[in-house]
Amino acid sequence: MRLPVHYLPHGAGPCFFMAWNPPDAWAAMGNWLSGLVGELPAPPKAVVVVSAHWEEAAFSVTAAPQPELIYDYYGFPPHTYELTYPTPGAPALAARVVELLGAAGLPAREDATRGYDHGVFIPFKLIRPAADLPIVQLSLLHGLDAAQHLEAGRALAGLRDEGVWLVGSGMSYHNLRAFGAAHRSVSEDFDAWLTAAVQEPAGREQKLAGWEAAPAAREAHPRAEHLLPLMVMAGASAGEAGERVFSDVVMGVRVSGYRFG
Repeated sequence: MRLPVHYLPHGAGPCFFMAWNPPDAWAAMGNWLSGLVGELPAPPKAVVVVSAHWEEAAFSVTAAPQPELIYDYYGFPPHTYELTYPTPGAPALAARVVELLGAAGLPAREDATRGYDHGVFIPFKLIRPAADLPIVQLSLLHGLDAAQHLEAGRALAGLRDEGVWLVGSGMSYHNLRAFGAAHRSVSEDFDAWLTAAVQEPAGREQKLAGWEAAPAAREAHPRAEHLLPLMVMAGASAGEAGERVFSDVVMGVRVSGYRFG
């Protein structure tokens, strides 16, 4: 059975595992993440996660049997640097990802030393608390070109028929200098455009490749890294329906999650 693909918001650092003000700021997002696996049509055998927090000169893939955790967030409570998530890696799947990307003419390599960054282990502590689902993390490509990331998704689409769940981990709105109610309208404008683009398979890739022309695009994403995981997921679901399956106002701005296929 072909699995769908998801683009999910991963929150702010370790936000789901600490006190926040207001206390329920991330509750809706956390609850949605916690129910994701149960909504899949079949249990996944493994996961490939594209995180916003890893960029390389070639698409790079974690290849360690047991990747460590990278606590790549700053200024949070001490206990958040002691979080654990001992889910296994998948070296054979990593090799398969590199093979598929290379066959598509894309630069790709395995990385046997890289660990999981917080774009992976923080949401997956909610998605799969048992930490028993093999995960391979895939980097973004330097230059942050949307068309290249759509192409990468197309190259990996066949993994969905092999029981592999493809997940993009980012934030549909990511401007660290512009959170709060004053920026709500900007986030709503971009979210409306993004949702419409996702929902229309015909011409979707062309629209996403030209995302910078969207309303409020650079206000929502001064830099593209938190949006590009969505491009990979869209490429992996060419011609299939897409839909917004999560949306909430968090820290004053609209943030959404999407499912394709």
